[in-house]
Amino acid sequence: MPKAAGDINDDKSGARARHIAPLHSSGAAERGQALIHAGSCHCGAVRIEVDAPEDLEVYECNCSMCERTGFLHLIVPATRFRLVCGCDALTTYTFNTGVAKHMFCKICGVKPFYVPRSNPNGFSINLRCLDRSTIRSVKVAPFDGQNWEASAAALAHLSE
Repeated sequence: MPKAAGDINDDKSGARARHIAPLHSSGAAERGQALIHAGSCHCGAVRIEVDAPEDLEVYECNCSMCERTGFLHLIVPATRFRLVCGCDALTTYTFNTGVAKHMFCKICGVKPFYVPRSNPNGFSINLRCLDRSTIRSVKVAPFDGQNWEASAAALAHLSE
């Protein structure tokens, strides 16, 4: 993960967000184009692609699952996500309501993506599993997953 730039700013809602230092700029974001970001699990058996801009906003959730795994959520519509290979290497874990489908590599145990309860028609991509070469900057915003019922609506629009 890129080193934090050290600045913490308040966004419009008053929530605190970390900004991670820029890595590079190819100008695609200025032209309004999405890039193809590639990612994988640790062993490489599961490979993914996601269409997203160079400047990403991800969410750091404090729920019991995300807090333990360090998952940083880039939530996208299903049309912007592709499982390139590794379907046979995936296994699924569900709990509570069973809506979220936590898919992880059964070889190395890493979860590069899953179907989130907040966006069952989309995918949440783990920023930590993406190749950094196509990412210019990242804003990490907090998400209160410990109070999921009260907070989930704030993410619902991300898979539209």
